[in-house]
Amino acid sequence: MKLVTFNIRCDYGQDEANNFCYRKPFILEKIQNEDPDIICFQEVLPHVAIWLKDNLTDYYIIGCGRDENLEDEQTSIAYKKSNYNLLEMDVFWLSETPKLPGSRYKNQSICPRICTMALLQNIMTKDVFRIYNTHLDHIGSEARQSGLSQILSRIGQENAFIQAPAILAGDFNAYPNSEEMEILKLYPQLIDLTAMIDGTFHDFGRMKQIGKIDYIIAQDNIRCNQVSLWSDCNNGVYLSDHYPVCVDIQI
Repeated sequence: MKLVTFNIRCDYGQDEANNFCYRKPFILEKIQNEDPDIICFQEVLPHVAIWLKDNLTDYYIIGCGRDENLEDEQTSIAYKKSNYNLLEMDVFWLSETPKLPGSRYKNQSICPRICTMALLQNIMTKDVFRIYNTHLDHIGSEARQSGLSQILSRIGQENAFIQAPAILAGDFNAYPNSEEMEILKLYPQLIDLTAMIDGTFHDFGRMKQIGKIDYIIAQDNIRCNQVSLWSDCNNGVYLSDHYPVCVDIQI
């Protein structure tokens, strides 16, 4: 199974030569060439979600916006129609009231943060597994700690298909040696499949030192065969301001 985490960059027309309108054909070509099974997108605005659904016709795309009206950015999950059945889907807010749309922790930015969960079955192998896709707060370290702790706790408390292995992907806005990432040490059964990746956020090539803030975390009964960055650049146009991270895994 080929799985990708892809911060597609919120589209407000602010990126000049790397505006979304110029990246669209590049993104489609890359996805068609790589043919991933599952893509975890972050920073998906409503019009971008519509574009994804109109153009990624081999995929079902699920998710909703993070504000109180279910608008604004999504953490969308795209999965191959021909390969997977959706058994359960959930969106919860990273807050003390996870089922209240638009809710957030007191110590975070004004942006609500969400996690999209999909319980999927591989049609061919019959394997059942969970995908969690999130985008942690960009300002508050304590909010990132709280959000990550909430997701990891949720993974351990699922009450259906409890043997289904879990995969957590997304933009954590945290470096590997940060205090918030120390939380993973409390969950030794969870492995950072992207540990060997040096950097993912490059700000459209402007970063002198690229920082790693995008991750794919999986339970240790999932074997990782290969990890790669989608670092393509076409005449100064990138896929996004983050390098998408792709893993080839086996349950």
